Amino acid sequence: MKALLTTLLLSLSISPAWSLTISIYHTSDVHGWYSSRPAKWDKENSTRTIGGFAALSSLVSADKNPHILLDSGDTFQGTPEGTLTKGMATVKLMNQLGYSAADVGNHDYDYAEDNLRSIVAASSFTWLGANVYLKKNGEHVDYLKPYTILNVAGKRIAVIGILGRHTATSTLPANVKHIEFRSETAEAAKWTEEVKKLNPDAIIILAHVGFGGDFSGKVDISTWTFTDAQTENGTLPIARASKGANVVIGGHNHVGLLKGYFDKESGVLLAESFWGLTDVSKIDLEFDDTTGKLKGASDELIPLWTDKTGEDAAVLQTIKGFSAAVDKEMGRVISESAADLGRSEAGLDSDIGNWFADAMRRQAGTDAAFQNTAGIRSDMKKGPIRLRDIFQVMPFENTLVKLTMTGEQLRKLMADNLRGGHSKLQVSGLKITFRNTPDGVKDITINKDGKPVKPEDKLTVATNNYLTTGGTGGKAFAEAEKSEDTMLPIRDLLIKDITDNPVKAAPEGGRIVLLN
Repeated sequence: MKALLTTLLLSLSISPAWSLTISIYHTSDVHGWYSSRPAKWDKENSTRTIGGFAALSSLVSADKNPHILLDSGDTFQGTPEGTLTKGMATVKLMNQLGYSAADVGNHDYDYAEDNLRSIVAASSFTWLGANVYLKKNGEHVDYLKPYTILNVAGKRIAVIGILGRHTATSTLPANVKHIEFRSETAEAAKWTEEVKKLNPDAIIILAHVGFGGDFSGKVDISTWTFTDAQTENGTLPIARASKGANVVIGGHNHVGLLKGYFDKESGVLLAESFWGLTDVSKIDLEFDDTTGKLKGASDELIPLWTDKTGEDAAVLQTIKGFSAAVDKEMGRVISESAADLGRSEAGLDSDIGNWFADAMRRQAGTDAAFQNTAGIRSDMKKGPIRLRDIFQVMPFENTLVKLTMTGEQLRKLMADNLRGGHSKLQVSGLKITFRNTPDGVKDITINKDGKPVKPEDKLTVATNNYLTTGGTGGKAFAEAEKSEDTMLPIRDLLIKDITDNPVKAAPEGGRIVLLN
């Protein structure tokens, strides 16, 4: 009897073995794509529906393990629902799903700081931005927190948010001219050290920058080996600078890492979650059975096929509530197209880019027009053209700017925007030939008659106010002899142009030519 009592007492004094997995469901670059839609880009599943908050909610609700929802920014700019509600529809849905924290993306500043403040105030979760400071006094902005501590299943999970320094020029520069976006690596390292003093059980960094490798789409890089040059920017340097961080989750580049990437040098798992809410990263934090300490993390990119996930009826109802009025207006047919207008696989001029630039030039009445390639956010399909199609091609509130520029200034402009054999600009009225070398622009000619543009020639040019006010790739516009912001919204001009000029065929291509 005494022996039995001793055994019972000893068993009570030993902590029971236990295991715990906490899952992080991560999204990024949702860009206002709240609803599921047919995966027309997927040849094998072109009629199968994918994505949206209702599918995500259904997937997450089925997980019986403890979990949290996080996002790495660019939440609303890209669809009529996101644009017309200026992000408030996003907030309502993220609140409903129970997000815990979100990092700010560059496009979350697209309606200026006051609108972002309103978004933050309406959110039931924390918005992060550890490296965002005011230029006038060096103080951290008061509407973003550097980090938050989440209490999940008895564990304390620290989440730090880092914005890309590119934010200064990848939203309308005037919107953030008073803000300093400090070094991603230095600030991540600084705040990781601060957070470590609080003894969290895990440290997660949300970053609105991506992995530095040269790839796109959804890809498995889990077994790849990268050179230092390939990874000198992006989330890998953040991971290596932040001693003690466990997971770094990126965004901005619209890349999906199918299995994440474990960096042996830092011991950090890196993940990215594609874009448009077609997929979600599920990152499992595994805690040791005996010690309770974090022992590892794994990542899986899950496509949100609705026939597998189902769709949460309550979330569908929320979307229906703010979509009804938008759908009525956005579904209005305004024109037609006899051709599919898509992107360029070669990364040069594209059908959609050529149409966009041609429409700008027609409406402006100029010799040439330029549009930043990254600012064209969707293809345009053959058939009836609805107002929604134009909003998705051009979701930004940019205005048309007219300039007078010399041939030499145009050469500088193109040289700044031809990188790696790809063009960051779409063009109308001109043909550019170049070699893939620094300052490799060889010839610029007038499209109509093939006349060479001499350095001293002066041409009238149309472009957008993002490029003329410091946006990425627009440096040469500052040298223009004359510049006038018409204050006419480019989207309105595109609507007028396609209404007056239905697309009869794909515009003439071969405007930007890479020489051997």
